[in-house]
Amino acid sequence: MIAFRKIALLLAASVPFALPVTQAAAAPKVQISPAQHGEALKIWKAMIAIPTVQGRGEMRRMADYVASLLREAGFAADDIVIEGQGDAVSLAARYRGTAEGKDKAILLSGHMDVVEARPSDWTRDPFTPVEEKGFVYGRGSLDMKFGDAVLVSTLLQLKREGFKPRRDILLLLSGDEETDMATTARLAERYAGEGELLLNADGGGGQLDEQGKPVAFYVQGAEKTYADFEFTITNPGGHSSRPGPSNAIADVAAIAQRIAAYQFPARTNDLTASYLRQAGEKMGGEIGTALQSFAKNPDDKEALAKLRADPEWVGQTGTTCVPTMISGGHALNALPQKATLSVNCRIFPGESVESVRERLRVAAANDKATITTLGAPLASDASPLRPDLMKAVRKGIDLSYPGLPISGVMSAGATDSLYFRAKGVPSYGVLGMFLRPEDDFAHGLNERAPIASLDPALALMRTLITDLAR
Repeated sequence: MIAFRKIALLLAASVPFALPVTQAAAAPKVQISPAQHGEALKIWKAMIAIPTVQGRGEMRRMADYVASLLREAGFAADDIVIEGQGDAVSLAARYRGTAEGKDKAILLSGHMDVVEARPSDWTRDPFTPVEEKGFVYGRGSLDMKFGDAVLVSTLLQLKREGFKPRRDILLLLSGDEETDMATTARLAERYAGEGELLLNADGGGGQLDEQGKPVAFYVQGAEKTYADFEFTITNPGGHSSRPGPSNAIADVAAIAQRIAAYQFPARTNDLTASYLRQAGEKMGGEIGTALQSFAKNPDDKEALAKLRADPEWVGQTGTTCVPTMISGGHALNALPQKATLSVNCRIFPGESVESVRERLRVAAANDKATITTLGAPLASDASPLRPDLMKAVRKGIDLSYPGLPISGVMSAGATDSLYFRAKGVPSYGVLGMFLRPEDDFAHGLNERAPIASLDPALALMRTLITDLAR
């Protein structure tokens, strides 16, 4: 997953600016040397050229590549651990601090895998990185080998400079974030207990308006929990000419209607309230007023109704659950013996999966229905926007865009941060990528990312690591 989602993009598009810039948005000068810029660009492109798609067996090659870079920069071989087989490969690298374990470590998170890309569908070969008109094209150029390159390049530079942090710095790269997240779970199980906080290069990010002018920077401090439930009704069945008082399909259809109509209680937290308040100030109009009113008082029924009628904002007001699939019956001339309804939920931070399941059971109002939770969804609370973190973010962003508004944001999707938050590690998406709405092709055809974002991202990550690890 990558940071840029439609709601934040709407904000970027809603704020007018008088001075247009180039579409790749050339950034102000920051303190990144041409040598480091070149090295980061080279690493970025080399990573794209490794097709780390599940099923291709290339994850180990990328892990070995990163390990070789770290060893060449002075990391001890014993401080680099590559684990797993096939595609379930992860890498953990330790930059040792001077406190000798007395202070918890700063965790750096990224993932090596990318989603599939068929060359026949692309204008360019998806695994041959191409520079064109200020962008690097290729699968993973945005999600998330840009972030991986920024993390690795920053650590290489700090190591060569002789930077001595007080805390250990742990680079944790998973191998299946886009699929099973088994390596994520393994990394969290092993290293979460060491973490003071986690900086994730697969979340947050900067927004540009349509002309390429920076609008805001967002720190991702929370994610909704993804959960699927199934409601099943079974009947004896029989000939369709002999209908009885109960019909599995009709019963499941009625459950679907009741769940579709059900609204979960309104919810906010410090992070979402701050985000919605700033969004309302920028957008203005009826929606802007509703956003500000809801941020101030989530019990404001008028504001809540207006936001929940808008698909762009309903997800920010609390948990949402919707019927997504329905199946049933086995013959055109037979009474259905079984019917099943699938319900997809995006659960607000702080709510448990079981509490949502119970609310759905009550909303379904049919004791004959069997409810099944699919998989093992993991819930986590929002991470507080810590003063030390936000001070470092402010400092790092000001190196490129002085005074740019900064806000927390909640994502509707999931990243590796979810597993660490669930274990009590405050986790934050802080990718220094600045992007226009029309340039977001994560997971899509002809994925690309602007080269102009490289120096601001490097400046931000360097600041975060050096300030927080001291």
